[in-house]
Amino acid sequence: MKVTAAICTHNRARDTREAVLSVLEQQFDEQQFEVLVIDNRSTDGTEAAVRGIQAMPGVGPQRVRYVREEKLGLSVSRNRAIREANGDYILFLDDDAIAKPGWMGAIVDVFESDPSIGCVGGRIDPVWDGGEPEWLPDAFKTLYTVLDYSPRVTEMEFPRIPFGANVAFRASLFRQYEPFREDLGRVGSSLLSNEESELIGRIRQSSRVFYTPYATVDHKIDRSRISRKWFLRRVYWQGISDAARGGRGAAYLIKQALKIAPSAVLLLFSLANPRKQIVQLRRIQYSNGYIAGRLGWFK
Repeated sequence: MKVTAAICTHNRARDTREAVLSVLEQQFDEQQFEVLVIDNRSTDGTEAAVRGIQAMPGVGPQRVRYVREEKLGLSVSRNRAIREANGDYILFLDDDAIAKPGWMGAIVDVFESDPSIGCVGGRIDPVWDGGEPEWLPDAFKTLYTVLDYSPRVTEMEFPRIPFGANVAFRASLFRQYEPFREDLGRVGSSLLSNEESELIGRIRQSSRVFYTPYATVDHKIDRSRISRKWFLRRVYWQGISDAARGGRGAAYLIKQALKIAPSAVLLLFSLANPRKQIVQLRRIQYSNGYIAGRLGWFK
């Protein structure tokens, strides 16, 4: 088995069905890949949706595998996928993403071009439910898991990394490295993150990280997330996530604390410009999140 396409999901039955079908439609030898769905304690009929796909002509439970994971958490689900995978390469696709034609083959081509490549990411195009928000600067779109790193296949130099909606790993690496840290990553309604960057940081000790624009996915961004309230909550949790990952000392904590007052002053002068306003609000929220993370003032 060359490829395991892993889709970890929690209560997104309809989206998961679309994601699985997009993988099955890949122009790749069907004997050389499997789709692995890790159902993270869903209660919305996700299992029935996957079983329905398994019952389709030419599919079956070997080509599309269903695994139930009762412990809640995205990192937990991804680690279960790593343990269950049969492929030489594990391709993670978010449950609210759609793989475009050529996605699987493009990733495999990069891996097989050089055995030193341990991680490959692809392009992630946003599909905004209700339209792209006018107040969002282009520089902040990465917080919505949007990625267009390069027009050609290229190495991603530190600190740049692929995003989890469309990232793949050479399976053999997990005989050398521990998988995703389960104290990082989303659990329930929290927006804790950094599990991907932490893992890729360790993998970089022995392997290279590449990007290919030819492995593209469409990432659906729900209307509920297209608000300044959700965006600022996401920024706050990014600060917490950076604190939880560790590696920065007291000087960085002090730096974040000193940013809040000047940003608040600048905010007063930017109220007429929504984009300038969000820049200052982002700085304040990130600093607050980082401080809360370092001091343990969050749940």
